[in-house]
Amino acid sequence: MRYLLLIIVLFSLNSCSGCSKSGNRLRSFNERSQSAGKTESLDRKENKGKTIVKMLKNSGVYEIPTEINGIPMYFIFDTGAGVISMSNTEAGFLFKQGKLTEEDIIGTADFIDANGDISAGTIIMLKTVKIGDRVLNNVEASVVDNLNAPLLMGQSALEKFGKISIDYNKSEIEFSN
Repeated sequence: MRYLLLIIVLFSLNSCSGCSKSGNRLRSFNERSQSAGKTESLDRKENKGKTIVKMLKNSGVYEIPTEINGIPMYFIFDTGAGVISMSNTEAGFLFKQGKLTEEDIIGTADFIDANGDISAGTIIMLKTVKIGDRVLNNVEASVVDNLNAPLLMGQSALEKFGKISIDYNKSEIEFSN
């Protein structure tokens, strides 16, 4: 029954069905106090030196291979997105795999999308975000109420990975400390 509740919460807390919510988090409310102690951190043991990751160009945008809570996915490298963003489809998939739980739901927040519209979204805590050999722990992400919304790798995670360089000729992204 708890799992059914999680799916209902993920689908019902969002009110915008056509926007990507790739913008910035404006304010949060109803956040669980238990998440207050969790912070984003980079696992430094695995991340010395440089990491080079091949990007894929798909319909004019670059996607980077990423693991979310151990599940491989391709995210659009989006420097305009404020946070990591995923659709209800991916959140539901993570839930079905046991990689996202009811305890990972932090609350809701207002977002401004690329069109300037403000809408509510669901904020979740991702246990791990891995690109190449670099791993972030306890990263906030938004769940978009749109089954076909793209996966966006936003600034809240990208800035934690350190210096980022892009070689468009080789379709590579390089992370360094």
